[in-house]
Amino acid sequence: MEVRNDLIAYLFRREFAKMVAVISRKFGLQHIEIAEDIVSDTFLVATESWNKNGVPANPTAWLYLVARQKAFHHFRRTQVFANKIIPALKDSEHSLVEIEEIEFSNENIRDSELQMMFAICNPAIASEAQIGLALRILCGFGIDEIAEAFLTSKETINKRLFRAKEKLRTEKIKMEFPADWQINARLDNVLHIIYLLFNEGYCSSTQNQSLRKDFCLEALRLAKQLTEVEITNQPKTNALIALMCFHTSRFDARQTDSNHFILYDNQDKSLWNEDLIHQGGMYLGHAAQGEELSSYHLEAGIAFWHSIKEDTIFKWENILCHYDLLLQLNYSPMVALSRIYAVCKVKGNTEALIEAEKLNLTSNHFYFTLLGELYTGIDNCKAKNMFLSALGLAKSQIDQMTIRHKIDRLSRQ
Repeated sequence: MEVRNDLIAYLFRREFAKMVAVISRKFGLQHIEIAEDIVSDTFLVATESWNKNGVPANPTAWLYLVARQKAFHHFRRTQVFANKIIPALKDSEHSLVEIEEIEFSNENIRDSELQMMFAICNPAIASEAQIGLALRILCGFGIDEIAEAFLTSKETINKRLFRAKEKLRTEKIKMEFPADWQINARLDNVLHIIYLLFNEGYCSSTQNQSLRKDFCLEALRLAKQLTEVEITNQPKTNALIALMCFHTSRFDARQTDSNHFILYDNQDKSLWNEDLIHQGGMYLGHAAQGEELSSYHLEAGIAFWHSIKEDTIFKWENILCHYDLLLQLNYSPMVALSRIYAVCKVKGNTEALIEAEKLNLTSNHFYFTLLGELYTGIDNCKAKNMFLSALGLAKSQIDQMTIRHKIDRLSRQ
């Protein structure tokens, strides 16, 4: 009987990043592509062997064993091993026996993944390339999936990843924790990439919905790993985790089975994940320690109030207050646009329209969609024109379908 594809896919997504990180940490980040090839080949061997002999009692341990053997045999038989690794080992007083022991313990896997995270998020690498590397190396996504997420070709993604890996080599970036004096700045960069990765899942233009949720869950997993080490378990780390927990808790209520987006007011609150809301509250409590107030704190506060099911003016006043503070701390047109919804809740559609039109984000389909919602019931003809403008700017089929649904609903009214 053939091994079920979902078992291999599950193990690949769960273990690929761990195995690549451990092997790269052992033999050097300059060999990251070799580490990827070794791990990919390990899964190929697993598919063939398990189809023939059945799935082993501990498939993860089986994968680690095969990857360990393949890695050692590869480096032992290549000139790279003979000319570079052996001298390096002699210089550092390591023995050949020690290098054979590639350790897949939980602690070594954790440290390897965290160090890989800091290596990939090095400022020497362009932000866009960092996200691609994070998806591939830290999360185990395939090239096809990454290309779909960025609405581009596999060739473009491969070139982007190749340039990023070249940068790792030419800049001689090492897998290690930053020095104490560097940790804050470097952690900021890591958190930013995780934040962008989460947003790519939560507000993605990709048409593959399960992939979008995977992005969010992977970003959440990476951020939680940072709390396992004291030096990176900082209030801003916990604030970002809280933010992601609150947002992810509403994931299943955001879309219909036919992929229409559901506005916050119309969501079925029984679909909200109470466990994630509870986790968000716990991490938000951890984030309150110390005196730092980051944008993650304020965004997490906004998301917290959104997770309160009772729709009261007190709730929306708190959300609006958080938005005002966030814009003072870190102005963003999209934050200003999101704030308009809170203005509508507190002050009404007319006041919200006045503030929305001041933004003049005429190249953004979300802007026109919001204007369409605000004009609905006040001037339905103008509302329809706003939705039509949004439709002309929307790039993804899902966004276009959602806007058409709004136009149809308005026409029926």
